[in-house]
Amino acid sequence: MVRVRITYDCDVLVIGGGIVGLSTAYAITRAAPGTRVTVLEKEPGPARHQTGRNSGVIHSGIYYRPGSLKARYAVRGAAEMVKFCTEYGIPHAVTGKLIVATDRAELPRLHALVQRGRENGIPVRELGGPQIAEYEPEVRGLAAIHVGTTGICDFVAVARQLAHGSGAEIRYGTRVVRVDRRPERGVAVLTAAGDVVRGRVLVNCAGLQCDEIARLTGDDPGMRIVPFRGEYYELARPELVRGLVYPVPDPAFPFLGVHLTRGIDGGVHVGPNAVPALAREGYGWGTVRLRELGSTLAWPGSWRIARRHWRYGAGELRRSLSKTAFTDAVGRLLPGVSEGDLVPTAAGVRAQAVLRDGTLVDDFLIREGARTVHVLNAPSPAATASLPIGREVARRALSALRL
Repeated sequence: MVRVRITYDCDVLVIGGGIVGLSTAYAITRAAPGTRVTVLEKEPGPARHQTGRNSGVIHSGIYYRPGSLKARYAVRGAAEMVKFCTEYGIPHAVTGKLIVATDRAELPRLHALVQRGRENGIPVRELGGPQIAEYEPEVRGLAAIHVGTTGICDFVAVARQLAHGSGAEIRYGTRVVRVDRRPERGVAVLTAAGDVVRGRVLVNCAGLQCDEIARLTGDDPGMRIVPFRGEYYELARPELVRGLVYPVPDPAFPFLGVHLTRGIDGGVHVGPNAVPALAREGYGWGTVRLRELGSTLAWPGSWRIARRHWRYGAGELRRSLSKTAFTDAVGRLLPGVSEGDLVPTAAGVRAQAVLRDGTLVDDFLIREGARTVHVLNAPSPAATASLPIGREVARRALSALRL
Protein backbone atom coordinates (compact mmCIF):
# COMPACT_ATOMS: atom_id res chain seq x y z
CA MET A 1 0.00 0.00 0.00
CA VAL A 2 1.31 3.44 -0.99
CA ARG A 3 0.93 6.13 1.66
CA VAL A 4 0.40 9.64 0.36
CA ARG A 5 2.54 12.16 2.14
CA ILE A 6 0.76 15.49 2.63
CA THR A 7 2.69 18.71 2.89
CA TYR A 8 0.90 21.02 5.31
CA ASP A 9 1.27 24.80 5.07
CA CYS A 10 0.49 25.11 8.77
CA ASP A 11 -0.73 23.23 11.82
CA VAL A 12 -3.72 25.49 12.55
CA LEU A 13 -5.50 27.46 9.86
CA VAL A 14 -7.60 30.36 11.19
CA ILE A 15 -10.22 31.95 8.97
CA GLY A 16 -10.96 35.52 10.05
CA GLY A 17 -8.65 38.40 10.93
CA GLY A 18 -10.85 40.18 13.44
CA ILE A 19 -9.89 40.48 17.08
CA VAL A 20 -11.17 36.97 17.97
CA GLY A 21 -9.27 35.24 15.15
CA LEU A 22 -6.08 37.14 15.92
CA SER A 23 -6.44 36.51 19.67
CA THR A 24 -6.80 32.80 18.89
CA ALA A 25 -3.62 32.82 16.80
CA TYR A 26 -1.85 34.70 19.61
CA ALA A 27 -3.07 32.23 22.25
CA ILE A 28 -2.04 29.18 20.20
CA THR A 29 1.54 30.31 19.73
CA ARG A 30 1.78 31.35 23.39
CA ALA A 31 0.43 28.02 24.64
CA ALA A 32 2.35 25.83 22.18
CA PRO A 33 5.46 27.60 20.85
CA GLY A 34 6.50 26.24 17.49
CA THR A 35 2.93 25.58 16.36
CA ARG A 36 2.57 26.94 12.84
CA VAL A 37 -0.47 29.19 12.46
CA THR A 38 -1.80 30.82 9.31
CA VAL A 39 -4.61 33.40 9.38
CA LEU A 40 -6.67 34.04 6.23
CA GLU A 41 -8.51 37.37 6.09
CA LYS A 42 -10.48 38.46 3.04
CA GLU A 43 -10.03 42.18 3.72
CA PRO A 44 -6.77 44.08 2.99
CA GLY A 45 -6.12 44.57 6.72
CA PRO A 46 -7.25 43.42 10.18
CA ALA A 47 -10.39 44.31 12.11
CA ARG A 48 -12.41 45.78 9.24
CA HIS A 49 -15.86 44.71 10.42
CA GLN A 50 -17.22 44.12 13.96
CA THR A 51 -13.89 44.83 15.66
CA GLY A 52 -13.31 48.14 13.91
CA ARG A 53 -16.91 49.34 13.75
CA ASN A 54 -18.05 49.54 17.37
CA SER A 55 -18.02 52.11 20.14
CA GLY A 56 -14.67 50.97 21.54
CA VAL A 57 -16.05 50.13 24.98
CA ILE A 58 -14.30 47.74 27.36
CA HIS A 59 -17.44 46.24 28.90
CA SER A 60 -17.58 45.43 32.59
CA GLY A 61 -19.76 42.31 32.23
CA ILE A 62 -22.65 43.65 34.29
CA TYR A 63 -25.37 42.78 31.77
CA TYR A 64 -24.68 39.09 31.32
CA ARG A 65 -26.23 36.08 33.01
CA PRO A 66 -24.07 34.90 35.93
CA GLY A 67 -22.08 31.83 34.97
CA SER A 68 -22.46 32.42 31.22
CA LEU A 69 -19.44 32.64 28.95
CA LYS A 70 -20.23 36.29 28.31
CA ALA A 71 -20.24 37.09 32.03
CA ARG A 72 -17.09 35.13 32.87
CA TYR A 73 -15.10 36.17 29.82
CA ALA A 74 -16.17 39.83 29.89
CA VAL A 75 -15.23 40.32 33.56
CA ARG A 76 -11.92 38.52 33.09
CA GLY A 77 -11.35 40.02 29.66
CA ALA A 78 -11.91 43.61 30.77
CA ALA A 79 -9.10 43.39 33.32
CA GLU A 80 -6.84 41.60 30.86
CA MET A 81 -7.58 44.12 28.10
CA VAL A 82 -6.56 47.04 30.31
CA LYS A 83 -3.35 45.21 31.22
CA PHE A 84 -2.64 44.35 27.56
CA CYS A 85 -3.18 47.96 26.46
CA THR A 86 -0.95 49.22 29.26
CA GLU A 87 1.81 46.75 28.38
CA TYR A 88 1.87 47.67 24.70
CA GLY A 89 1.12 51.39 24.93
CA ILE A 90 -2.28 51.13 23.26
CA PRO A 91 -4.59 54.11 23.93
CA HIS A 92 -7.16 53.29 26.59
CA ALA A 93 -8.82 54.63 29.72
CA VAL A 94 -10.88 53.20 32.57
CA THR A 95 -13.68 55.76 32.61
CA GLY A 96 -16.56 54.05 34.39
CA LYS A 97 -20.10 54.46 33.08
CA LEU A 98 -23.60 55.37 34.14
CA ILE A 99 -26.66 53.23 33.45
CA VAL A 100 -29.61 55.61 33.79
CA ALA A 101 -33.31 54.93 34.36
CA THR A 102 -35.49 57.68 32.87
CA ASP A 103 -38.86 56.04 33.53
CA ARG A 104 -40.35 54.41 36.63
CA ALA A 105 -40.98 51.20 34.69
CA GLU A 106 -37.20 50.86 34.29
CA LEU A 107 -36.42 51.00 38.01
CA PRO A 108 -36.96 47.27 38.72
CA ARG A 109 -34.66 46.39 35.81
CA LEU A 110 -32.05 48.83 37.10
CA HIS A 111 -32.16 47.20 40.56
CA ALA A 112 -31.89 43.77 38.91
CA LEU A 113 -28.71 44.97 37.18
CA VAL A 114 -27.25 45.95 40.54
CA GLN A 115 -27.84 42.41 41.79
CA ARG A 116 -26.47 40.88 38.60
CA GLY A 117 -23.37 43.04 38.82
CA ARG A 118 -22.73 41.88 42.37
CA GLU A 119 -23.22 38.24 41.37
CA ASN A 120 -20.65 38.75 38.61
CA GLY A 121 -18.20 40.33 41.06
CA ILE A 122 -18.52 43.86 39.67
CA PRO A 123 -18.55 46.82 42.07
CA VAL A 124 -21.46 49.20 41.44
CA ARG A 125 -22.65 52.37 43.11
CA GLU A 126 -26.36 53.17 43.24
CA LEU A 127 -27.30 56.81 42.59
CA GLY A 128 -30.43 58.85 43.12
CA GLY A 129 -31.52 61.31 40.47
CA PRO A 130 -29.68 64.35 41.91
CA GLN A 131 -26.44 62.35 42.26
CA ILE A 132 -26.26 61.71 38.52
CA ALA A 133 -24.93 65.26 38.06
CA GLU A 134 -21.79 64.34 40.03
CA TYR A 135 -20.73 62.32 37.02
CA GLU A 136 -22.71 63.82 34.14
CA PRO A 137 -24.07 67.35 34.72
CA GLU A 138 -26.13 67.36 31.49
CA VAL A 139 -27.73 63.92 31.98
CA ARG A 140 -31.13 63.53 33.64
CA GLY A 141 -32.78 60.46 35.14
CA LEU A 142 -34.74 59.09 38.08
CA ALA A 143 -31.89 56.87 39.28
CA ALA A 144 -28.67 55.37 37.98
CA ILE A 145 -25.84 53.01 38.77
CA HIS A 146 -22.16 53.78 38.29
CA VAL A 147 -19.98 50.91 37.06
CA GLY A 148 -16.37 51.79 37.72
CA THR A 149 -14.62 49.05 35.73
CA THR A 150 -15.94 50.04 32.30
CA GLY A 151 -13.39 51.59 29.95
CA ILE A 152 -12.55 52.47 26.36
CA CYS A 153 -9.71 51.50 24.05
CA ASP A 154 -8.58 51.25 20.43
CA PHE A 155 -9.57 47.68 19.53
CA VAL A 156 -8.08 47.98 16.04
CA ALA A 157 -4.70 48.74 17.62
CA VAL A 158 -5.20 45.75 19.92
CA ALA A 159 -5.90 43.53 16.90
CA ARG A 160 -2.75 44.76 15.15
CA GLN A 161 -0.66 44.02 18.24
CA LEU A 162 -2.16 40.53 18.53
CA ALA A 163 -1.31 39.90 14.88
CA HIS A 164 2.26 41.05 15.38
CA GLY A 165 2.73 39.25 18.69
CA SER A 166 1.33 35.96 17.46
CA GLY A 167 4.12 35.31 14.99
CA ALA A 168 1.48 33.78 12.71
CA GLU A 169 1.56 34.06 8.95
CA ILE A 170 -1.28 36.43 8.13
CA ARG A 171 -2.57 36.57 4.59
CA TYR A 172 -4.75 39.59 3.93
CA GLY A 173 -6.89 39.88 0.81
CA THR A 174 -7.47 36.12 0.91
CA ARG A 175 -11.09 35.04 0.58
CA VAL A 176 -12.01 31.41 1.19
CA VAL A 177 -14.35 29.90 -1.42
CA ARG A 178 -14.13 26.18 -0.69
CA VAL A 179 -13.06 23.88 2.13
CA ASP A 180 -12.14 20.20 1.75
CA ARG A 181 -12.16 18.65 5.22
CA ARG A 182 -10.99 15.07 5.67
CA PRO A 183 -11.04 13.89 9.29
CA GLU A 184 -8.12 11.51 8.81
CA ARG A 185 -5.92 14.11 7.12
CA GLY A 186 -6.94 17.70 7.85
CA VAL A 187 -8.28 20.55 5.76
CA ALA A 188 -7.48 22.10 2.41
CA VAL A 189 -8.83 25.56 1.65
CA LEU A 190 -9.25 27.03 -1.82
CA THR A 191 -9.01 30.82 -2.03
CA ALA A 192 -10.61 33.16 -4.53
CA ALA A 193 -7.17 33.66 -6.11
CA GLY A 194 -6.94 29.91 -6.80
CA ASP A 195 -4.39 29.11 -4.10
CA VAL A 196 -4.70 26.02 -1.89
CA VAL A 197 -3.75 26.26 1.79
CA ARG A 198 -3.49 23.05 3.82
CA GLY A 199 -3.69 22.73 7.59
CA ARG A 200 -4.15 20.00 10.16
CA VAL A 201 -6.94 21.86 12.02
CA LEU A 202 -9.25 24.67 10.92
CA VAL A 203 -10.54 27.40 13.23
CA ASN A 204 -13.53 29.40 11.98
CA CYS A 205 -13.55 32.95 13.34
CA ALA A 206 -15.23 34.45 10.29
CA GLY A 207 -17.74 36.63 12.17
CA LEU A 208 -20.43 37.75 9.74
CA GLN A 209 -19.59 34.78 7.49
CA CYS A 210 -19.04 32.13 10.20
CA ASP A 211 -22.13 30.03 9.42
CA GLU A 212 -21.21 30.01 5.72
CA ILE A 213 -17.69 28.80 6.53
CA ALA A 214 -19.10 26.11 8.85
CA ARG A 215 -21.27 24.78 6.04
CA LEU A 216 -18.29 24.80 3.65
CA THR A 217 -16.52 22.40 6.03
CA GLY A 218 -19.53 20.08 6.00
CA ASP A 219 -20.62 20.91 9.56
CA ASP A 220 -24.20 21.99 10.26
CA PRO A 221 -23.96 25.07 12.50
CA GLY A 222 -27.62 24.79 13.58
CA MET A 223 -28.01 28.57 13.35
CA ARG A 224 -27.82 31.43 10.89
CA ILE A 225 -26.18 34.80 11.14
CA VAL A 226 -28.88 37.46 10.87
CA PRO A 227 -27.10 40.80 10.44
CA PHE A 228 -28.31 43.84 12.37
CA ARG A 229 -26.96 47.25 11.43
CA GLY A 230 -26.14 49.69 14.21
CA GLU A 231 -26.19 53.31 13.08
CA TYR A 232 -24.16 55.95 14.89
CA TYR A 233 -24.00 59.70 15.13
CA GLU A 234 -21.15 61.87 16.41
CA LEU A 235 -22.02 64.55 18.96
CA ALA A 236 -21.16 68.00 17.57
CA ARG A 237 -20.93 69.31 21.16
CA PRO A 238 -18.86 66.63 22.89
CA GLU A 239 -18.62 68.78 26.01
CA LEU A 240 -22.18 67.68 26.84
CA VAL A 241 -20.91 64.24 27.88
CA ARG A 242 -17.96 63.45 30.13
CA GLY A 243 -17.82 59.69 29.82
CA LEU A 244 -20.17 56.78 29.06
CA VAL A 245 -23.95 56.95 29.53
CA TYR A 246 -26.30 54.01 28.85
CA PRO A 247 -30.04 53.46 29.15
CA VAL A 248 -31.45 50.50 31.05
CA PRO A 249 -31.53 47.65 28.49
CA ASP A 250 -34.49 45.44 27.72
CA PRO A 251 -33.51 41.94 28.94
CA ALA A 252 -35.45 40.34 26.05
CA PHE A 253 -32.84 41.57 23.56
CA PRO A 254 -29.05 41.34 23.28
CA PHE A 255 -28.88 45.02 22.27
CA LEU A 256 -28.00 47.71 24.81
CA GLY A 257 -29.95 50.61 23.31
CA VAL A 258 -28.81 54.04 22.13
CA HIS A 259 -25.99 55.18 24.39
CA LEU A 260 -23.36 57.93 24.63
CA THR A 261 -19.68 57.02 24.49
CA ARG A 262 -16.74 59.40 24.78
CA GLY A 263 -14.00 57.67 22.81
CA ILE A 264 -10.24 57.74 23.18
CA ASP A 265 -10.11 60.52 20.56
CA GLY A 266 -12.32 62.77 22.69
CA GLY A 267 -15.31 62.54 20.37
CA VAL A 268 -18.67 61.26 21.57
CA HIS A 269 -20.45 58.49 19.66
CA VAL A 270 -24.23 58.31 19.93
CA GLY A 271 -25.91 54.99 19.12
CA PRO A 272 -26.33 52.41 17.91
CA ASN A 273 -29.86 51.45 17.03
CA ALA A 274 -30.48 47.94 15.65
CA VAL A 275 -32.15 47.43 12.27
CA PRO A 276 -32.00 44.43 9.92
CA ALA A 277 -29.19 44.82 7.39
CA LEU A 278 -29.88 43.91 3.77
CA ALA A 279 -26.44 42.34 3.42
CA ARG A 280 -23.97 40.74 5.80
CA GLU A 281 -21.76 43.77 5.40
CA GLY A 282 -24.62 46.16 4.73
CA TYR A 283 -23.47 49.38 6.35
CA GLY A 284 -26.24 51.44 4.73
CA TRP A 285 -29.73 50.98 3.27
CA GLY A 286 -28.19 51.21 -0.20
CA THR A 287 -26.17 48.02 0.22
CA VAL A 288 -28.33 45.07 -0.83
CA ARG A 289 -26.99 41.60 -1.67
CA LEU A 290 -29.86 39.47 -2.89
CA ARG A 291 -28.22 36.10 -2.21
CA GLU A 292 -27.45 37.05 1.39
CA LEU A 293 -30.84 38.65 1.92
CA GLY A 294 -32.48 35.53 0.46
CA SER A 295 -30.50 33.35 2.87
CA THR A 296 -31.74 35.43 5.80
CA LEU A 297 -35.35 35.35 4.63
CA ALA A 298 -35.21 31.60 3.98
CA TRP A 299 -34.23 30.89 7.59
CA PRO A 300 -37.36 30.13 9.65
CA GLY A 301 -35.88 31.86 12.69
CA SER A 302 -35.86 35.22 10.88
CA TRP A 303 -39.65 35.18 10.46
CA ARG A 304 -40.18 34.02 14.02
CA ILE A 305 -38.11 36.96 15.30
CA ALA A 306 -40.15 39.33 13.16
CA ARG A 307 -43.48 38.00 14.46
CA ARG A 308 -42.32 37.95 18.07
CA HIS A 309 -40.62 41.35 18.21
CA TRP A 310 -42.25 43.44 15.49
CA ARG A 311 -43.10 46.30 17.85
CA TYR A 312 -39.50 46.61 19.01
CA GLY A 313 -38.30 46.37 15.43
CA ALA A 314 -40.71 49.04 14.26
CA GLY A 315 -39.32 51.46 16.83
CA GLU A 316 -35.75 50.76 15.76
CA LEU A 317 -36.71 51.21 12.10
CA ARG A 318 -38.39 54.51 12.87
CA ARG A 319 -35.24 55.78 14.59
CA SER A 320 -33.21 54.70 11.56
CA LEU A 321 -35.38 56.58 9.07
CA SER A 322 -36.16 59.62 11.23
CA LYS A 323 -33.42 61.74 12.77
CA THR A 324 -36.09 63.41 14.88
CA ALA A 325 -37.07 60.06 16.40
CA PHE A 326 -33.42 59.20 17.04
CA THR A 327 -32.88 62.59 18.70
CA ASP A 328 -35.94 62.04 20.90
CA ALA A 329 -34.45 58.72 22.09
CA VAL A 330 -31.16 60.42 22.96
CA GLY A 331 -33.03 63.30 24.60
CA ARG A 332 -34.44 60.99 27.25
CA LEU A 333 -30.91 60.78 28.66
CA LEU A 334 -29.53 64.10 27.44
CA PRO A 335 -32.33 66.69 27.35
CA GLY A 336 -30.09 69.42 25.93
CA VAL A 337 -29.41 67.60 22.68
CA SER A 338 -30.86 68.82 19.38
CA GLU A 339 -31.00 67.39 15.87
CA GLY A 340 -28.23 69.76 14.85
CA ASP A 341 -25.94 68.21 17.49
CA LEU A 342 -26.02 64.81 15.76
CA VAL A 343 -23.65 64.29 12.82
CA PRO A 344 -23.90 60.93 10.95
CA THR A 345 -20.83 58.70 11.19
CA ALA A 346 -19.82 55.13 10.25
CA ALA A 347 -22.25 52.32 10.99
CA GLY A 348 -21.49 48.80 12.19
CA VAL A 349 -23.13 45.40 11.65
CA ARG A 350 -23.70 42.90 14.44
CA ALA A 351 -23.28 39.23 13.52
CA GLN A 352 -26.19 37.85 15.53
CA ALA A 353 -26.72 34.09 15.61
CA VAL A 354 -30.37 33.05 15.41
CA LEU A 355 -31.66 29.53 16.00
CA ARG A 356 -34.32 27.87 13.83
CA ASP A 357 -37.02 28.60 16.43
CA GLY A 358 -36.25 32.32 16.36
CA THR A 359 -34.17 32.39 19.54
CA LEU A 360 -31.52 35.11 19.55
CA VAL A 361 -28.41 33.35 20.87
CA ASP A 362 -27.50 35.37 23.96
CA ASP A 363 -24.14 33.79 24.81
CA PHE A 364 -20.91 33.14 22.99
CA LEU A 365 -21.30 29.97 20.93
CA ILE A 366 -18.32 27.73 20.13
CA ARG A 367 -18.82 24.35 18.50
CA GLU A 368 -16.46 21.65 17.29
CA GLY A 369 -16.44 19.24 14.38
CA ALA A 370 -13.84 16.81 13.08
CA ARG A 371 -10.63 18.86 12.91
CA THR A 372 -12.64 22.09 13.15
CA VAL A 373 -13.53 24.65 15.80
CA HIS A 374 -16.28 27.12 14.92
CA VAL A 375 -16.93 30.43 16.73
CA LEU A 376 -20.59 30.90 15.79
CA ASN A 377 -21.74 33.75 18.00
CA ALA A 378 -19.27 36.39 19.12
CA PRO A 379 -20.81 39.86 18.92
CA SER A 380 -20.39 42.41 21.72
CA PRO A 381 -18.77 42.01 24.24
CA ALA A 382 -16.42 39.78 22.20
CA ALA A 383 -13.84 42.53 21.70
CA THR A 384 -13.66 43.02 25.47
CA ALA A 385 -13.56 39.25 26.03
CA SER A 386 -11.25 38.46 23.10
CA LEU A 387 -8.25 37.33 25.16
CA PRO A 388 -10.16 34.68 27.17
CA ILE A 389 -12.15 33.67 24.08
CA GLY A 390 -8.90 33.24 22.16
CA ARG A 391 -7.46 30.99 24.87
CA GLU A 392 -10.57 28.80 24.91
CA VAL A 393 -10.62 28.42 21.13
CA ALA A 394 -6.86 27.77 21.16
CA ARG A 395 -7.32 25.05 23.79
CA ARG A 396 -9.87 23.29 21.61
CA ALA A 397 -7.78 23.68 18.45
CA LEU A 398 -4.66 22.27 20.14
CA SER A 399 -6.69 19.33 21.47
CA ALA A 400 -7.88 18.59 17.94
CA LEU A 401 -4.30 18.91 16.70
CA ARG A 402 -3.16 16.16 19.08
CA LEU A 403 -5.78 13.68 17.87
